[in-house]
Amino acid sequence: MKKLVLLPGMDGSGELLRGFVAALPKGFETETLWYPADRWMSYGELAGTLRGAISVDEPFVLVAESFGTPLAILIAALNPPNLQGIVLCAGFATSPVRGWKRELAMELAPLVSHVTMPGFVAKYLLVGDEAPRALVESVTDAVSWVTPKVLCSRVREMLCVDVRAELAQVKVPILYVQPTQDRLVDPACMEEIRLVKPARTVTIEGPHLLLQTEPALSADAVAGFVQDFEVRFSGHALRVRREK
Repeated sequence: MKKLVLLPGMDGSGELLRGFVAALPKGFETETLWYPADRWMSYGELAGTLRGAISVDEPFVLVAESFGTPLAILIAALNPPNLQGIVLCAGFATSPVRGWKRELAMELAPLVSHVTMPGFVAKYLLVGDEAPRALVESVTDAVSWVTPKVLCSRVREMLCVDVRAELAQVKVPILYVQPTQDRLVDPACMEEIRLVKPARTVTIEGPHLLLQTEPALSADAVAGFVQDFEVRFSGHALRVRREK
């Protein structure tokens, strides 16, 4: 059981996940689900569509990043056959932006979605101040792949999301991967998830987009989570890791 189904972030493509996939240990199979770039869909609609696209003939783990994490929760709540666990990287069950920042983001969403994301914004919010130019360009290019109308709608959907009821219905283990320098997702989001459903946590030094900036460490965390399932299914005792 080494199949990972990947749910990308706001860009909805697999382009930014290539480094993470390459860093996974040998033997892992991955499938990346892409979101429509020219058609807006609500979280519920998108989750239903993606659920239908997942092959459930063999055991798999959902790995979601940022915008994709509520989708992982919604899909897991449907209890698809052979789903063994979910990984939420920089995840959230309700709006990741709180207070006046959320209100400001709601107002600015139509404006910012019509302009190319500046490199300094990508660095500050997503990849960190020390990110190489190639990574910054990859992120801005990926975001520009989405039409402005769809991008604006996704931002607003993210700011209004609430999947706590669905999270309570999730029956499989959860791994939460938290960046230490996340400037986008409020730190309270992790505890909010754990209050609804206990989750194993891993903290990795880095900015919001950990799968891009720290692919090796992120891959190790996910691989360790999956390895625990392999031990259990082989008839041995499941290793218990201390939650941080």
